[in-house]
Amino acid sequence: MKTTFELNENERIDDLLAGGLKIIQHKNEFCFSLDAVLLAHFATVRKNSYGLDLGTGTGVIPLLLSPRVRKMEALEINPVTAEIAVRNMQLNNLADKIRVQQGDLCRIEQYYKAGSMDFVVSNPPYRQINQGQLNLLDGVARARHEITAKLDDVVRAASYVLKYRGRFAMVHLPERLGEIMVAFHKYKIAAKRLRLVQPKRDKSPNIVLIEGVKDGAPGGLKVEPVLVVHKDNGDYTKPLLAYYYPDRLAEMEGR
Repeated sequence: MKTTFELNENERIDDLLAGGLKIIQHKNEFCFSLDAVLLAHFATVRKNSYGLDLGTGTGVIPLLLSPRVRKMEALEINPVTAEIAVRNMQLNNLADKIRVQQGDLCRIEQYYKAGSMDFVVSNPPYRQINQGQLNLLDGVARARHEITAKLDDVVRAASYVLKYRGRFAMVHLPERLGEIMVAFHKYKIAAKRLRLVQPKRDKSPNIVLIEGVKDGAPGGLKVEPVLVVHKDNGDYTKPLLAYYYPDRLAEMEGR
C-alpha cells in the first residue's frame, strides 16, 4: 500500500472537527456520514482498551476513537478505501496505534485470534441486495448494500473476536432491529443499550444505535432517550453541536 500523503485524482482532505484530525476521502467511494460519528460517540470504549472496527471504510471511526484507546485494528474489504485508511492513519500520526488491514470479515479467523478484542464497532452495509437502488459506483454499493457481508456475518465476526464480557456497538436501520436482536442472541451477545436517532423531532427514527455484551446475562436492556439531530430551523441540536463543535457550544453557553 502507498505511504505518501499526496492526493490521488478525485481525492480530498476533510476536517473531522475533532482534535485537529483530518481524513482523506475519494468522491467515487463511500464517504463517511453522520452514522459513523454517532457510533463513535455511542460506543462504550474504556481507556487503554484494544478494539476492532469491522468494515472501517477510510478509517473514520478508529480516528475518532483514537484518543480513548490503547490500540485499534481496522478491517476493510475494499482495497481502494483500505489503502486510503492506511494513509489516513499516517496523515494523523496514528499508524503505530491503529493498524488497517484489507480483508473480508466473513473470513475473520484469518486475521485475528478468537477472544482477542475488548470491544468491536461496526457501521455495516444497511440494506439487503433487493432493497434500494444500487449505486453504479461499486465502492458505494458495497458500503450500502449487503453484497460482501450480511448482518449475520457482521455479528458473527464480532462475537468471534470479542473477549468474555467484551462489548459490540453497531449502527443500523430501525426497521432491521428484529433481525439484529435475533443475530445478537444467536452469537451470544446480550443487547444492553439502545438509542434511536431522529432527523427532527417530528420525524420517525431513521437510525438505531445498539450495544451488546458477549456472554452477558439476558435482560437489562437500557433504552436511552431519543437523539434528535436537527432543530426545526435545520440547525444541529445541542448534543450534535457537542460532537462536531465542542468549542462553539462552550462559547454559546458562556454568553
